[in-house]
Amino acid sequence: MGRETLRIALTGATGKVGGRVAELLAPHHDLRCLTRSPERAVRRGVPGLAVEADLDDPASLTRALAGADALLAVTFDPLRDTHDAHLLAAARRAGVRHVVKVSALAVTDPRAQDAITRWQRACEERVRASGMSWTLLRPRAYMSNCLGWADGVRDAGVVRTRHGGSLNACVDPRDVAAAAARALTSARCAGRSYALTGPEALSAREQTAQLSEVLGLPLRHEELTGAQALRAWRARFPDELAQALLESTELQALGGKSAVSGGVREATGRDPRTFRSWARRHVAAFRPEAVTAPEALTSPAGPPVGAAATPSV
Repeated sequence: MGRETLRIALTGATGKVGGRVAELLAPHHDLRCLTRSPERAVRRGVPGLAVEADLDDPASLTRALAGADALLAVTFDPLRDTHDAHLLAAARRAGVRHVVKVSALAVTDPRAQDAITRWQRACEERVRASGMSWTLLRPRAYMSNCLGWADGVRDAGVVRTRHGGSLNACVDPRDVAAAAARALTSARCAGRSYALTGPEALSAREQTAQLSEVLGLPLRHEELTGAQALRAWRARFPDELAQALLESTELQALGGKSAVSGGVREATGRDPRTFRSWARRHVAAFRPEAVTAPEALTSPAGPPVGAAATPSV
């Protein structure tokens, strides 16, 4: 990572974190955005060169990673543990020197033993054992998961969650992207793990109140039972993942997600963004005239009830 211009490969470049990383790095570096559908990446305006690759096809990954100096590793399926193995093996074959892995902060809590967190721990172990230089990014839940509330807000002025009074130090995906961009291009981040949280821990009720103020609309929070939350997740995810998300909410109720860290400042040199600032940037998604909340479809960090995001905790 000593050259001024690097060739950087990105997975997840059509998502909110990967896409923002591409925007940050494109003016200064040679980007290769790995995707199963280059045409879709081009339609979405993802910067850099869209290169066809499939996490189930090691040969395609090796071709796509040829000549890359650094790799952003973002994987999404806790039930497919081969994806990280394929990606890292291909990176080694292609001569990649540094890997930045987006993981989850739950891996640091020994009480978190759900299927998603166990998968994330195994992914981290693969990275550390890869023989390449590495950086681990461990975000708390993304603020963008709250876009999963958009339908309820638009239709009935209501946010429904499990344990609405429990605290979560959720983080703006833009801060995770900024940390990733720095880690991909700065040797000082090698061998380090960053706990990425927002500046304060908030409950869903507090987030609902802030969102209400930003929108200028009356909103209310409704508490869900465990059975109701599990039913909602089972409608979207396999049972093992739905159970993992329920376990995650129970850990949050015990205070397991309330700690605020300085990781964003350590990684980026500036303070993390607030939930209120995130809400101000996304008011359109919650307005009655909005049709959909596309950001909720791509966030990889632990959806609240109602979100259509790929699950992680």
